[in-house]
Amino acid sequence: MEENKNKFISIEDYILQFPPEVQEILEKLRKVIKDSAPDATEKISYQMPTFALHGNLVHFAAYKKHIGFYPAPSGIAAFQQNLSEYKSAKGSVQFPIDKPIPYELISKIVKFRVAENIMKAKGKIKKK
Repeated sequence: MEENKNKFISIEDYILQFPPEVQEILEKLRKVIKDSAPDATEKISYQMPTFALHGNLVHFAAYKKHIGFYPAPSGIAAFQQNLSEYKSAKGSVQFPIDKPIPYELISKIVKFRVAENIMKAKGKIKKK
């Protein structure tokens, strides 16, 4: 019962394990996130592609039938109406692989998370 026996060292590494059509979705998702958060850094966290800016910003992962997107509970709550047609939980949403991925909405969520993390970071600076 080994789960995810592959240890990924980069987002490229992670993406390359999937079939070409899924790689294409993941590469586009990665580009949308990069464009929406140009100052964020890429890393692997929880064995998932992660973008960080003053802490974790968003994670994503590919599964058999969906792409999981993890913008933290605040990112889900702020866009609840737009995400209503997708299966979601407190801090995650599932975009079915066989339907168009809402890249524009993902961009808005990422920008929201960037603003949120910058505000949190400024708040931390002021408290010292």
